[in-house]
Amino acid sequence: MENWIVTAIISLVIYGFWGFFPKLAVSYINPVSALIFQVAGAMVIGLFCLALTGFHPETHPRGILFALLTGISGVLGTLFYFMAASRGKIGVVVSITALYPLITILLAFFFLKEPLTFKQLLGMFFSLVAILLFTT
Repeated sequence: MENWIVTAIISLVIYGFWGFFPKLAVSYINPVSALIFQVAGAMVIGLFCLALTGFHPETHPRGILFALLTGISGVLGTLFYFMAASRGKIGVVVSITALYPLITILLAFFFLKEPLTFKQLLGMFFSLVAILLFTT
């Protein structure tokens, strides 16, 4: 098995917990408070990674810009995810938000010129159909 597949599977499992824990958090505290503590948890991992780099992370203006935009969009997405989790069934909320790769695929197609095959388009279509079936 290729090395990236192992890390992708580990990510999948961790994201599974990430999708589940907010429902527990917002059953005790409001979504904004939950987000504050989620960011604190992220800071712990960030500090650990900073230590791994010997407190000298790589720097490049565009890399920093896109990393900051990643953080901003991730935290904003998480805030709205927490809000949805506090009001809806977590299985439905996580299923809908799990369609975010469709947005990524379209952005990559339009801006990075990554090709889309018919099979991939069909997969995107069926993922939308699955969400419609799951939520109705």
